[in-house]
Amino acid sequence: MTNRDLISRRTALGCGGAICFLSSTALAQIETQNRAIVPTSRLVSYIDASGQLVVIEALVRGEGPLVVLLPAGSRAASDFDDLASRIAAAGYRSAAINPRGIGNSRGPRLQQITEHLQDLVEVIGQLSPTGAAEKGAVIVGHAFGNRVARALASFHPEAVSSLILLAAGGQVPPTPQAQAARRNLSNPALSPTQSMEAMRIAYFAPGNSPEPWRLGWHRDAGADMSAALGKILADRWVEGGTAPIYIIQGAEDAFAPPANSEALKSAYPGRVDVALLANAGHQMLAEQPERLAELVIARLNKLK
Repeated sequence: MTNRDLISRRTALGCGGAICFLSSTALAQIETQNRAIVPTSRLVSYIDASGQLVVIEALVRGEGPLVVLLPAGSRAASDFDDLASRIAAAGYRSAAINPRGIGNSRGPRLQQITEHLQDLVEVIGQLSPTGAAEKGAVIVGHAFGNRVARALASFHPEAVSSLILLAAGGQVPPTPQAQAARRNLSNPALSPTQSMEAMRIAYFAPGNSPEPWRLGWHRDAGADMSAALGKILADRWVEGGTAPIYIIQGAEDAFAPPANSEALKSAYPGRVDVALLANAGHQMLAEQPERLAELVIARLNKLK
């Protein structure tokens, strides 16, 4: 089986175990999306329940149905530059989110995950095409962002039409090697070379370079988000409300092994579909950008 066959398997509801192939039109659409689209920084501001100003930055590209992208923990909206550009070129409005404390986003330090979820509700309300806000947006969540996406769908189902989860973890723990490598990343005694090797083991498929994640970390913001989500029981968000869920899982993801997606599919067989992305680990955005975009856009087109 080729890589192309593997990633085309089960790419839509109703595919079952059969191999599903994209149309020539869809493939041509993907292949023309090879130039990054410069985003517009949209600052969505509102007054929170305590009377304080919150400003959330969304990097917006394109016009059409709204697709909101939530980054991995401690990461910024710029991680989605390639995927967001391809989504916009396919006829959608992509909005990659910088959580509070990252980029131009600011506000009181997060105490509860419901505060961040309200940030996202405000973004969806202000950026949705006219007359479409009540339909909700498609939410794409990568890594820790997949948990936030499911929490949003659970607490604010009216804001979400569908979920696309990339590197979805939370059900099955990382491999022991990935856990040890993750711990090593916080060791200040490691040399830069050793740190990059630990990052490769934790987040990248064998043979793939960890260079894309050398920079761009926002540890304080990520710690706040993780602590906020940790204050609520997982069973309040894990199911993702009642939204349809499409999971794209790295076939060689050691930090969120493929068993995570299979566990979700087994638990919610009527609304969860899974695609395995060959030669990809936890950082599939940089590892397999073209094939990832192919899967995401094919799913978006089916949701129209």
